[in-house]
Amino acid sequence: MKTRGVSIAACLTVTTLLVASCSGGGGDEGDGGPVTLKFQSLSDQPAAIEATEKIVGEWNDAHPDVQVEIVPTGWDGVYDKLITQFNGGAAPDIIHYEAASIVPFARDGYLADLSEYMSDERKADIPEGVLDSVTVDDQVVAYPTELQSYMVFANKKLLDDAGVEIPTGDTMTWDQLREIAQATTKGKTYGLGWGLSSPTAAFMTLAPGFGGQYFTGTGQDAQITVGDGEMALPELVDQMAYQDKSILPVTLTQSGSEAIASFYAGQTAMTVQGSYQAANIAKDAPKDLDWVVLPPLAGPQGAGQAANPQTLSVNIDSEHVEESAEFIEFFTEADNLAALNEADALIPATTSAQELMADKLGDENGWSTILSSGQHFVSAPYLFADAYAQWKDTVATPAYQRFLAQETDAAGLQSQLTDGWDEITQ
Repeated sequence: MKTRGVSIAACLTVTTLLVASCSGGGGDEGDGGPVTLKFQSLSDQPAAIEATEKIVGEWNDAHPDVQVEIVPTGWDGVYDKLITQFNGGAAPDIIHYEAASIVPFARDGYLADLSEYMSDERKADIPEGVLDSVTVDDQVVAYPTELQSYMVFANKKLLDDAGVEIPTGDTMTWDQLREIAQATTKGKTYGLGWGLSSPTAAFMTLAPGFGGQYFTGTGQDAQITVGDGEMALPELVDQMAYQDKSILPVTLTQSGSEAIASFYAGQTAMTVQGSYQAANIAKDAPKDLDWVVLPPLAGPQGAGQAANPQTLSVNIDSEHVEESAEFIEFFTEADNLAALNEADALIPATTSAQELMADKLGDENGWSTILSSGQHFVSAPYLFADAYAQWKDTVATPAYQRFLAQETDAAGLQSQLTDGWDEITQ
């Protein structure tokens, strides 16, 4: 790993965040009291907060000598806050975040190596691609906890009216999606609505199904490749939107949440959404909307989706790294992960928790299908490319937006993505 603090300290901006209350290394009380571990949690939904508090409460009841204190922290601005905390020596013991954002902290030496603390049982329970996402320079720097996949939600009545046989296999192909979208595009109804105002995450997450990887190498040595596998999905969307005319045009400029409105209104027969939207659709959809979740999408190389899980890491400067790791091992037991992911409407990072959640929820609101996608997560090379975040925001997203608006062609998109990476990294 790199010399401590080199890249993160360079990014540090002036801030007035108050971090003293999150000071890490909560140690033994002077009078011989229990160890106190500070757990900075980003859970911000009432059900998830309740589930987290329950897990922590059970730990505290069973471990009077090692008590965990939750420090509630929202997702907004958390990256800058962590930079400030680490550089000021005030980071909490246990850190809740996501794989895409912890890599620079790990490389700068701020996160403990948990390899020796993660049980063999837990390692075997985490799908390989998910475990890869939290492994930096051969060190396991976090436990993965929750994930989302991209799923297709369908209006069953509109599919039935079009004479479409609803796919029931373990997966469905993109060709099937295209055919269903064509068949259900009639009059003022479009076959598909897909909120692609910020398309980079979707295109990169789904690229492995077409053999797309985007990046080779790691850190500052990462190199970009935008070939057939990386271009397959953007080109397919372009064909569906402008050749088939089966995608509701306005959704290409909307967020995923905004695109749901047309699905509710019957303007689109299907919508591609993050899997967590199943809970929102169940709550918010019109009562007469008969909707189903279609099988995970598969390209020529399978149904793989790049894994970017939420994570729990340990501050390397904590005075109680071992106790912190023991708590995370407890936190990620199957019962706990299943309860947390049910509360957050997400997919557990372990197979055993996925199975528990599937047994409990069954086919309710498509959860058995959604949870089946949890076995298709694969490694995400972009997580380990140092300049990825900058490239995503300043190069990839505007380039994809121009392509989807037909302001540039496929060759132009390829050039913009690769040339933009070279400009950033040279």
